Order: sequence, then C-alpha cells, then structure tokens
Amino acid sequence: MSYRVYLAAAAALLLPLSALADKPNIVPGQWQFTSTTSVVGDIPIPDQTDSHQECIAQGDLDDADFQFLDVEEGCELLEHNVSAEGIDYRMVCHAEGGEANIDGHMAFLGERVEGGVNIHTQSPMGEMTMQTVIEGERIDDC
Repeated sequence: MSYRVYLAAAAALLLPLSALADKPNIVPGQWQFTSTTSVVGDIPIPDQTDSHQECIAQGDLDDADFQFLDVEEGCELLEHNVSAEGIDYRMVCHAEGGEANIDGHMAFLGERVEGGVNIHTQSPMGEMTMQTVIEGERIDDC
C-alpha cells in the first residue's frame, strides 16, 4: 500500500453524524484542518503536513445524511463509537498486497477539533507505523 492510500484512508473515514443521539459539538462556519503525519519504520520518510479548508453549515449538521468522514474502497470499519463530544474508530484496509490497521479518535470541541490516527502497516516494503495528528479550527463564517 502506498503512503497516500494510508493517509487517504485515515483522513477520509466518514461516519454518518445521524448516528449521534445529540448534535455534534461543532460550531458551523469556515474551518481550517491541518494534519501532520510522522512515519516510524525502516524507510526514512520526512514528516508531511497537509491543510485544507471547508465550510460546515448548520444545515449540514442538521442533515441526517451529512457525513464527517468516509470509508475508502478496500477498507472495512471494525468498530466505532460516536457521541456529541467526538468519535473513536478502528478499521482495516487492504490494497496493493498490504494491510493497514487504523485506530483513530477525534474530539469535537465547539470551535476546535483535535485528534489523531495511528496506522500500522504490513506491506512488501516492510512494517511501518504512521502517526497523524489532526487539528481543526473554525476560522470564520462561510
């Protein structure tokens, strides 16, 4: 599996917010998300930081079909716990002759979110662990 496949799987895990008994503790508006990934393994790979912005509208949060994350093709969601305060999940992905075990958490803190994803992989390149720290903050109205 390539590094991008793992990062995409980690960043793209989408669970319907409609599963929440209460509304997620997220203030609608324009959000800035930043993720920094470190790789531990035999192959030296420099840390990678990515950022993006998106608008989260109140209508999105009220919509039963709104999804905060996405399960990529080749991935299976094994466990998830969702509440108004955040989400914890575990999944496995298979691609290109490798396997990735993914554990993640995201805390919903009103105008901030923070969390992390740990990905342990077995691939033809060997064993490696990727640790991603994710932070988001509301920066303005949409």
